[in-house]
Amino acid sequence: MTSSKQVLARLRELHPSLIDLSLGRTKRALEKLGRPQDRLPPVIHIAGTNGKGSTLAYLNALIESSGKSCHSFISPHLVRFHERIRLAGKKGSADISEDVLVHVLERAEAANDGEPITFFEITMVAAFLAYSEHQADYLVLETGLGGRFDSTNVIDQPALTIITPISMDHMDFLGSTLEKIAFEKAGIMKKGVPCISGRQPRVVLDVLRQCARDLDAPFIAQDDDFKAYEQLGRIIYEDDTRLLALPLPRLIGSHQIDNAGLSIAAALRLPGLESAQQNMEQAMRQVRWPARLQLLETDRLAQKAGLNSESEIWLDGGHNRAAAEALAASMADLEEQVSRPLHLVIAMMKRKNAEEFLQVFEDLCEMVFTVPVPGSPNGWPPEELSKLAKQAGLRAMACEDVTQALEASGERARNLGNEPVRILICGSLYLAGSVLEGLE
Repeated sequence: MTSSKQVLARLRELHPSLIDLSLGRTKRALEKLGRPQDRLPPVIHIAGTNGKGSTLAYLNALIESSGKSCHSFISPHLVRFHERIRLAGKKGSADISEDVLVHVLERAEAANDGEPITFFEITMVAAFLAYSEHQADYLVLETGLGGRFDSTNVIDQPALTIITPISMDHMDFLGSTLEKIAFEKAGIMKKGVPCISGRQPRVVLDVLRQCARDLDAPFIAQDDDFKAYEQLGRIIYEDDTRLLALPLPRLIGSHQIDNAGLSIAAALRLPGLESAQQNMEQAMRQVRWPARLQLLETDRLAQKAGLNSESEIWLDGGHNRAAAEALAASMADLEEQVSRPLHLVIAMMKRKNAEEFLQVFEDLCEMVFTVPVPGSPNGWPPEELSKLAKQAGLRAMACEDVTQALEASGERARNLGNEPVRILICGSLYLAGSVLEGLE
């Protein structure tokens, strides 16, 4: 039997570019398959720069805690491609099975008939096939990049759109200003369909509001129309008609309060999801999202690296300045609770502004260990990344891989008196996925 790995390898050869934003190729393949995008459950479409995955995870948990079923789509995956396409089941959603994945990939490949199409586009076509043939109450759909020309944007009438916080990222594809990036992200808005927005810079909010007005789409903005904040160890959600006090989200970081609030605002506007508070409480306690400030089980890692057994190793895929600021705030909160030297283990793609990312940690970080992006020739070489860290005012050392970086961190900790350290592995989802794969 053909494996998904074999089919995916063939699909990667169908277009010379990794990214080539367009809807034409996706629509062409979908037409040949009978427009499966028209046979989907109600869609919640999510675009934005930061927080898309976490918001999707909260919304999925809120839907399932209300007794409804939910498909979801994310990109990129961390360890296995199957993670991108999650299908609803009797015991909740789960990664697509190998046999179903191969089946829809081969059908999408046959329909495309060798025409140029990017890997993301052809696999998105396969995902729509899978979703159209498996029953669910909702589909939560995360854009890959941008919104207007993202190949997820073939849904004519979603139930709801969500725009998470927008910041500078992917400027080579989306534009060099926040206004241009916001316009591209706003491309998922549809006429008359409500749009829920996370907390945004004022210039972004102005663009989103204008796009919503042009489409006669109700626009609901965080801070203006609803609020989410921490109070007395609870998350408080407040709008014109509700005041909810829920457990703090299971996901770590003050920015997760905003992500949770955004997902609650969305859930409360979906038919059948006017959730009882106890269901929402369950969702906050159960939500899980790997590589978003994930505290790793460190016994084996710490022992191998020669680290003090009380050391912490955190993992996050954040890779732009806004993500760095959220991570730095979380590390500062942890420092207030338990003081420990902070070591960064970091890899970044060359198209990312590494120096800008690193500058955020100047007053927090004791040492930076730079590593290659696993499996990619397009990452910053560790030596160059180390130079950028030093230019940002940080001590830095280039390493061959994460294992060597952790060992170097352990050696430095021993030189400082063998005290416990706090290690943050960050800068790339590819790096995060490689770490999780190694732990498996």
